[in-house]
Amino acid sequence: MDPSYGITGKLLVWFFAIVAIFYGTILLLYMNFQQVVHISETIVSKNYAISDYSKRTLENLISMEENEKKYHLLKKQDYLTFFADARKEFESSLLKILSLSARGQAVSSKWQEVYDAYRSYPIQAGDTKALEEVSSPDSVWIPEKVINEWIKKISAARLENQQEVESATRELNTRGVRSVQNALIGLGISSLVGLLGVVFLAYSMIRPLKELMRGIRSIAKERRSEPLKIHSRDEFGELAAAFNDMASRLRQEEQLRSDFISMLSHEIRTPLTSIRESVNMIEEEVMGPINDRQRKFLEIAGSEIGRICDLLNHLMQASRLEPGTLKLTHEPVDIFALVVACIQILNPSAEAKKVYIISEVPPETPDVLGDSQSLQQVFLNLIGNAIKFCDAQCHIWIRVGNIDNRNRITFSVVDSGPGILEEDQAKLFNKFYRAATVREHLDGVGLGLSITKNIVEAHGGAIWVESQVGKGATFSFSLPVAVSDARSGQTASRWRKKAHAQ
Repeated sequence: MDPSYGITGKLLVWFFAIVAIFYGTILLLYMNFQQVVHISETIVSKNYAISDYSKRTLENLISMEENEKKYHLLKKQDYLTFFADARKEFESSLLKILSLSARGQAVSSKWQEVYDAYRSYPIQAGDTKALEEVSSPDSVWIPEKVINEWIKKISAARLENQQEVESATRELNTRGVRSVQNALIGLGISSLVGLLGVVFLAYSMIRPLKELMRGIRSIAKERRSEPLKIHSRDEFGELAAAFNDMASRLRQEEQLRSDFISMLSHEIRTPLTSIRESVNMIEEEVMGPINDRQRKFLEIAGSEIGRICDLLNHLMQASRLEPGTLKLTHEPVDIFALVVACIQILNPSAEAKKVYIISEVPPETPDVLGDSQSLQQVFLNLIGNAIKFCDAQCHIWIRVGNIDNRNRITFSVVDSGPGILEEDQAKLFNKFYRAATVREHLDGVGLGLSITKNIVEAHGGAIWVESQVGKGATFSFSLPVAVSDARSGQTASRWRKKAHAQ
């Protein structure tokens, strides 16, 4: 057997599949989380900084423009100083924005254009000494047209930065939604794989176990079992193969035992017949007169020989009535007449024990389809067993039940005897089985009920027992109703209606 197909292998595959899905989901969540962290860092370290510095540059440019106008209007040196301070802050903000590009972060090219244009003016904002020594203040001012152009470029760059923030925010939202979706998908797939794994493992284990239980029950109940159809390549397959081998050996041994008993019965029957005839001839004084003592011993010998003959008859009958080998003549059988005949046969032994047999089978009982001699033996065995195990003053009832939906009618032999132990009921129909409570004080070989069961099942029926200790026993069996002609069909129909009405 390939060990990869064993139960352990299946469990490991199922386990690793769930683990792979779980860690795959965790990996996707981790990757999305890393992207979210990266986008958040970019927004905080670049976009928010650009937004802040760009706002300052615009404020500084506006301040520069206002101070220039105030200086030209009022001719105060303070406005020149304010202009220089605003120009200094403007340059500082530009440099901080451009420093982001030096750290590997993408910055709009408009910032570099504004900075290059700004550097084209000779006096920088930080050059205070040059600003004080300038001969003409007009050389310090940046033309209003240039400032307005810078404002437009800075506004455009600021708009691009704002769009980047919005795009990054949307990406964060998308990543968050995707993370939730991935988590739910991973959870769903894990649950589905877990459920499918449980269903598969349960099916691959429960189905073989049910087959094994069915086979074990069949052997325990009937001493035989059909081969188990389990083809799985795991421990259950090996167990089924071992069980089939065991069942096959049991069948072979049972067949050998049956053949041996049949052969032995035939071999013993001939000399036993000669012995019985010899005893009868001596007892009848064919060989000469005998005294009373000799006659007594001959009667004992004849009785024992008769008992051995009955035992051999049972053994041979059990061999002939093996399941699947019994050949029957199926024809309509009048059950009412059959039961009457059986009661007449068994009445002497019942009267000897003061046991009363009561038939509740009415004359209009539908005919059954079967072999009359075999069915007579069924009734004789069941009624005879009831007589054997009942005490004096007990009653035995023979009853008929309803016709089921499979067109089978039920008959029952009910007694008021001592009852049967529950642990013995499942084994009563096994060959050679005798309950421990009757082995010591009652004769028998344990074949009667086995023979009865084989006959009933050969007719397509079933037999079962119901009993409680101290409350008697009920042996019931079902037989198919004969519907071969119109009369029988009408009778069965009327009986079914009558039974339902009752």
